[in-house]
Amino acid sequence: MNGLNAKQDEVIEEFEFFDDWMDKYAHIIDQGKTMNLVDESFKTTENLIKGCQSKVWIEASAKDGKIFLKGDSNSSIAKGIVAIILRVLSDSSFDEVLESDLYFINKIGLHEHLSPTRSNGLVAMIKQVKLYAMVFKQQALLK
Repeated sequence: MNGLNAKQDEVIEEFEFFDDWMDKYAHIIDQGKTMNLVDESFKTTENLIKGCQSKVWIEASAKDGKIFLKGDSNSSIAKGIVAIILRVLSDSSFDEVLESDLYFINKIGLHEHLSPTRSNGLVAMIKQVKLYAMVFKQQALLK
């Protein structure tokens, strides 16, 4: 099993401890408090994730064939969602990110408990991270 799937399974296990969605939302918010935050200078209009109801920023860097991510949001729920997505995808190879099936989202019931606009934002976040991975992979191939 690749590292990305192990991280997804870890998230699923954590969410199994909670019986109701109020507790799960609290856990999501707590996740946001532990995230590697983007530098304030990164928080520009150009760097906003388009399609999110809240303001969301995801910054990516590459090292040794892996992607490393930081994020932030002006909303505590969105910030927690970003944190979980980045926790699963960060420190993974470009191919792992590009080929990932983020099954944990449905397993923990996240999709069905998000408003349509937050759901669109979640898709936009994942799309942006995969775009970063694609660019990094192309850059690596050109070296």
